[in-house]
Amino acid sequence: MGDYPSLYTTQAINTDGLQGNTYVPGGLTVPVSSPLSAAPGTNPEQLIGLALSTCLNATLELIEKEQRVPHQSTVVTTVKLSRDQQGYQFLVDATVTIPEVDQDTAAAWLKLAEARCPVAKLLAGSANVTIHL
Repeated sequence: MGDYPSLYTTQAINTDGLQGNTYVPGGLTVPVSSPLSAAPGTNPEQLIGLALSTCLNATLELIEKEQRVPHQSTVVTTVKLSRDQQGYQFLVDATVTIPEVDQDTAAAWLKLAEARCPVAKLLAGSANVTIHL
């Protein structure tokens, strides 16, 4: 990791725990609740799934544009909550579809997207994260 200038900075704040709101100052406010309750709201599982699906597919969109093909990729991320020895863990599985190209090209684009996408890089190396075609 080098010393690169920051291009964007944001904050996400939660003072309520898992029942209440999480917010971005001056921006988005999201009601949150436990996925194990009937209370309305989103949860960390959904938020990490949204982050990976959005970032990885946006990166694929840039690769498609570089290759001069229309954007057709889709990323579906499934996040499971499971127990472990310390409490809980997330199991993340992202399925990528790139229908406009052959399997070898799709695999090469996905490898490139994983190397470029900040969320994929953040999650890389975790035994609990799988990204595949």
